[in-house]
Amino acid sequence: MNSSELMAFGQRFLRSGLGAPILLMMMLGMMVVPMPPFLLDVFFTFNISLALVILLAAVYVNRPLDFEVFPTVILVATLLRLALNIASTRIVLLNGHTGTDAAGQVIKAFGEFVVGGNTAVGLVIFLILVIINFVVVTKGATRVAEVSARFTLDSMPGKQMAIDADLNAGMINQEEAKQRREEVARESDFYGSMDGAGKFVRGDAIAGILILVITIIGGLTVGMIQHGMSISDAMHNYTLLTIGDGLVAQIPALLLSTAAGLMVTRASSATNMGVQVLGQLFSNPRALAITAGILGVMGLIPGMPNVAFLLFAGLAGGAAYWVTQRNKRAAEQAVAAPVQEAPSPETKELTWDDVEPVDMIGLEVGYRLIPLVDKSQGGQLMGRIKGVRKKLSQELGFLIPSVHIRDNLDLAPSAYRISLMGVPVGEAEIHPERDMAINPGQVFGTIPGIPTVDPAFGLDAVWIEPSQREQAQSLGYTVVDASTVVATHLSHILQSHADELLGHEEVQHLLDKLSETAPKLVEDLVPKQLSLATVLKVLQSLLQEQIPIRDMRTIAETLAEHAPISQDPGVLTAAVRVALGRSIVQQISGMGAELPVLTLDPSLEQILHQTLQGGAEGAGGLEPGLAENLHKSLAEEAQRQEAAGRPAVLLVSQAVRTLLARFVRHSIPNLHVLAFNEIPDNKQVKIMATVGT
Repeated sequence: MNSSELMAFGQRFLRSGLGAPILLMMMLGMMVVPMPPFLLDVFFTFNISLALVILLAAVYVNRPLDFEVFPTVILVATLLRLALNIASTRIVLLNGHTGTDAAGQVIKAFGEFVVGGNTAVGLVIFLILVIINFVVVTKGATRVAEVSARFTLDSMPGKQMAIDADLNAGMINQEEAKQRREEVARESDFYGSMDGAGKFVRGDAIAGILILVITIIGGLTVGMIQHGMSISDAMHNYTLLTIGDGLVAQIPALLLSTAAGLMVTRASSATNMGVQVLGQLFSNPRALAITAGILGVMGLIPGMPNVAFLLFAGLAGGAAYWVTQRNKRAAEQAVAAPVQEAPSPETKELTWDDVEPVDMIGLEVGYRLIPLVDKSQGGQLMGRIKGVRKKLSQELGFLIPSVHIRDNLDLAPSAYRISLMGVPVGEAEIHPERDMAINPGQVFGTIPGIPTVDPAFGLDAVWIEPSQREQAQSLGYTVVDASTVVATHLSHILQSHADELLGHEEVQHLLDKLSETAPKLVEDLVPKQLSLATVLKVLQSLLQEQIPIRDMRTIAETLAEHAPISQDPGVLTAAVRVALGRSIVQQISGMGAELPVLTLDPSLEQILHQTLQGGAEGAGGLEPGLAENLHKSLAEEAQRQEAAGRPAVLLVSQAVRTLLARFVRHSIPNLHVLAFNEIPDNKQVKIMATVGT
């Protein structure tokens, strides 16, 4: 069997799921069944090899999560080592009277060759290894793992909210958000497991000391009492065997503890640890030059090891010179790009081209925010605005126009302004060098910074230094950078004013797109039955109430069906809402079978009917006292529904739905007003409260 066939067999064996049961049976066998010395040598050699492989895997892995099975591997390796300790202790006690090779050649080599056959030296080396492993490496790694697990768990809500903020800003799509959420959960599981795995390693170090003492005492007792050995012979044989056994076990234990320490102290990066060390430790020529100077001075002092100090002084000096030259070449290449001279402007006659049209969407920034939109300076705002447009276009169902960005010296240096059709609709001031920590409503402490308010949703926030990001996330804050703040604010405004962004050209594009799959439907609808302007008003009415127009086929079919009956955009909009009822309700309450709703007292609804019959088309037709009481009651009930984790839905008759929707659209934006005939048949309505007079 060649190597490729052997590897294929091994892969099939691992996929069969028999590896873990066989390993468990093997460890139980080592604890129960006496093993020959040769087999013990094989398993000890395998244990040392496994520890080396684990250590090197921890060194070369790019991120801790890339080796997320590490806690389980540590547990299995520790149990294997303890099983070997039991097996070797049994052989030492049974056959130790026959000589120092009774437990195999590996234990004999560590007991005689490594420590020179001197029991005192071997005992001291063993104790030093145990102290290093237990007091230094294992204790430190356990503490780091414990702190990492605590901070990772505390920062999970903030990280999840940051992912939601990036998703809402259009920076990532649903698939990327899902992957990042899974990574956050994996990170939490990993550091929690590492915290527990550290306890296993630490317990193994304590067990090594106890096994050493018990084996020596037991060996002396068995040798002198059962086999009639003198105390010196028994001490020589059993002590060397026990120390050799302990060294064979403690060296792999120290390697595993070191690997655990490396894993919990690693920072996530796209490079392995060797590249990180070279890039971060030896990248500063000043540090290398000062080190070379100090070593050179020490090398000139009489009585010092001059050759060694001067050799390393030369190496450090040479490294400092090489790093300096490398950095200089990189700087020269960065500024070597040719500079193009700007052409001299020519005087020309004014034309209609000099009259600039009004931008549908405009973003003006102060001069300190220019680096945010300049890709050559690392600005990310342009890419995030593109992500916002893509996300909203997919959600709303039509192409969001381009955002025209320009600088405005009349603004404050760190301010920006968002305008629609040339009219400002949003303005705020940010700190481009800081991150914004947003309080989502429940945090576990305060963080120092510059108090502010999130411009998109009005939440309390703090501008913090980027180095405080992890601390803020661990306290429950949602932390976003300055570019995300602007992109989120822009996304919120565009979504709120989506109806203003839809015009005749956009509707014509939607119909042209629909005609590719349903040409007869579009041909019969516009302009035979309805004008383009009427279709536009219907779509704008839907967008005003946050209803996407993605399903243009259903909308067009409904309009074609009801156009012979009425040409009124309001009547047509109501018919389209009924056709889109399943989509509207699912957007509000999800896939649940039950829809919790609020209703109006019949007498109050009768009053609203009479108001409409009197010719009032909006909330202005309501009696002021009635309007105030109705608004107060609806706001209180909507707040109760949200506090209970339910959507706030007001269910009324079709006749008064439009009136109430206009009444609460801006004052109670979280309240959805639905008509009875808009509820799909598969939804069960549950009345939570009734609003009376």
